[in-house]
Amino acid sequence: MAKKAEGLTFESISSEIKAKIYKPVYFLEGEEPYYIDLIADLIAENVLEESEREFNQSILYGKDIDSMRLISEAKRFPMMAERQVLIIKEAQEIKDLEKATKVTVGTKRKEEEINLLEEYIKNPQPTTLLVICFKYKTLDKRKSLGKTLVQSGYLFNSTKLYENELPGWIEKYSKGQGLRIQPKAAYLIAEYLGNDLSRISNEIEKLKINLKGRSEISVEDVQNFIGISKDYNVFELQNAIGKRDVVKANQIINYFAANPKENPFVFVIANFYSYFSKLLLYHGAPDKSQYVVSGVMGIKPFFLKDYESASRIYTTDKLRKIIGYLREYDLKSKGMDAGDVETGELMKELLFKILHC
Repeated sequence: MAKKAEGLTFESISSEIKAKIYKPVYFLEGEEPYYIDLIADLIAENVLEESEREFNQSILYGKDIDSMRLISEAKRFPMMAERQVLIIKEAQEIKDLEKATKVTVGTKRKEEEINLLEEYIKNPQPTTLLVICFKYKTLDKRKSLGKTLVQSGYLFNSTKLYENELPGWIEKYSKGQGLRIQPKAAYLIAEYLGNDLSRISNEIEKLKINLKGRSEISVEDVQNFIGISKDYNVFELQNAIGKRDVVKANQIINYFAANPKENPFVFVIANFYSYFSKLLLYHGAPDKSQYVVSGVMGIKPFFLKDYESASRIYTTDKLRKIIGYLREYDLKSKGMDAGDVETGELMKELLFKILHC
């Protein structure tokens, strides 16, 4: 699921590039670096012939240039080719990119303050394809540069996926690799890897190699090849908590406490928060029919029976207490009112309060 932009999507960009239809400028911004890198790579690998790239394809990094250098490179003419490709990586590190710069203009050598990139966007070099990778942040669309990019149709915004979108994205990505993935396996990958799309895509590609011709990804494949313990993972911990299986839940949390690098406390708390928030949504849903309530919760209907069972154990009042515990222990994990208690012990304390609230 490619994230929509103001005028551009990953699908529209990729289809145009395949059809050899190019814009003079692609400004790729946003919190999700996966699609920014994907588009930059797509352009780098497809616009020029391999023989043209040595003299006509350049990659510069934001920390090494300023706006003047960027524009100077963009206005350069190609050598023995129809166009040049200029890719600016880590453009968010160009200190003067969003600032007005004093330049001398006109016949009277008058000084004015203009944004060099904005002026270039208004009149781009027709023989240059400029790609600006502006990661982890976005331009202010109320300001002149942002407005100009929106109006030009050169802006792509890549936002982070919401947690409930991840399993669907994993299923779609797997399908694009010629694979089917079991819903439980997609959920396990989402819970374990979070919304790091680059890491997820890399792991699925590794899975494809390890499947050795098989086309379905099972839970066992995820456990075996991504390195998630079969018995001691977040998915099994949620199941144990949902059933209030005190022995199993404590076995898993003890394993987590003994292996904090693989199971950091911030990761555990985030997953607890996700799980119990979904239970609150279940309680609050006025319509408990399968497809309606699973839509409200952002889960596959396949998982609903586990939440139905857990909802009988964890009432709304208990869930509110648990959310309070999560906030308390999140602060403790960051050093507030925790003394010298190790995070492993904090995990155990938190689980005890959850199971016995």
